[in-house]
Amino acid sequence: MSKVLVTGGSGFVGSHVILQLLAAGHEVRTTVRSLSREAEVRTTLAAAGADAGDRLSFFAADLEKDDGWGEAAAGCDYVHHVASPFPPAQPKDEDELIRPAREGTLRVLRAARDAGVKRIVVTSSFAAVGYGHGQRDTPYTEADWTDPDGPAVQPYMKSKTLAERAAWDFIACEGNGMELAVVNPVGIFGPALNGDLSTSIFLVKTMIEGKMPGTPRLYLGVVDVRDVADLHLRAMTDPAAAGERFLAVAGEAMSFHQMAMVLRERLGPAAAKVPKRQLPDWLIRLLAIFNPLAREAVPRLGIKASASNEKARRVLGWTPRSREDAIVASGESLIALGLIGR
Repeated sequence: MSKVLVTGGSGFVGSHVILQLLAAGHEVRTTVRSLSREAEVRTTLAAAGADAGDRLSFFAADLEKDDGWGEAAAGCDYVHHVASPFPPAQPKDEDELIRPAREGTLRVLRAARDAGVKRIVVTSSFAAVGYGHGQRDTPYTEADWTDPDGPAVQPYMKSKTLAERAAWDFIACEGNGMELAVVNPVGIFGPALNGDLSTSIFLVKTMIEGKMPGTPRLYLGVVDVRDVADLHLRAMTDPAAAGERFLAVAGEAMSFHQMAMVLRERLGPAAAKVPKRQLPDWLIRLLAIFNPLAREAVPRLGIKASASNEKARRVLGWTPRSREDAIVASGESLIALGLIGR
C-alpha cells in the first residue's frame, strides 16, 4: 500500500477521498489550515466508518503560504490536490479566488515534485470546461476549456480554469517526470458527513426547508461525491490516467425543478416544503435588481450545459451512481445528521 497526501482533508470531497483511501489500505496524510481541526476531522471520519488509527496524520498548510507543504509531501507516493476556495457567493475582487487557487496549486505541485511523488491528481471542475460559450446542444468533453473572458464567466469559474491551466503548464515545463491526472466534477452531491456543507448540498437543504418559493430555470450537472472519490483513486494508479483529464458526471444536466421533484418523490413527507413550481425568468430578472444571488443566476437562465462521462467509463472503468440517487443521498444525510432547520 502507498503513502498518499490529500490536501483539504476537512472538506466535502477531501473527506470522502480519505475514507476511500483508508478503506483501500493506504497510509494517508492530509493538510488542514490549522491543526486545531484534527479532532473534528477524525470524529467526522470515524462517524462515517473509517478505521484510521495511526494510518492518518495531519499537517498544517495554507494555500497562500509556502510553509508546511514540503513536510506534508515528503515520502509520499501520490498526492490528491483537492483544496480550493469555493465561497457561497462571488467575491467583489476576483483575485480573492484566483490567487489561492492558482498559486496554491503551484505550491502543491512544487512540493510534490521535490518530494519525488509519482503522480498528482488535481481536483479541477466542470467550471474549467464548460463556461463562456453560451448555449450548446452537444455535451462538453475533456477537450473543451472554459473561456475565462467569455460571457457570464464568474470568478470561481475563472479561478478553476487558470489553476488547471497552470498545473498542465507546470508539468510540461518543470514537472521533472512527475505525472499529472485531473478530475473535473460537475455539481457534487451525495452524503454530507457533517454540518460544514458544500454549496451543492446547501442547495438541497434550502429546498427541503422550504426557503425557496420556486425554482429558477437553472441547470446543473450532478455527480455523487462517492463516485468523485472513486474516480480520484482510479486516476491515481491506472497507467492510462497519466496526462489525462476526466469529467466526473452522472448524466445530462438536471434542472433545479427536476431536482426538487426527485426530492419530493423519494423523501416523502420529509420533503413536503420542497418547491413545486418553476419561477418565470422575468421574475428572476426582477429579483436581480436587489438580490445578488438572483443577479448571478440571470446570465445562466435556460442554459443547459451537459457533459460526457464516456472517457472516464472507457479508460478507467468508472461507473457512477444515478443523478437521482446522488440528489436523494444529499437529502437523506441532511435529515440523518439533524441539519434540516438548523
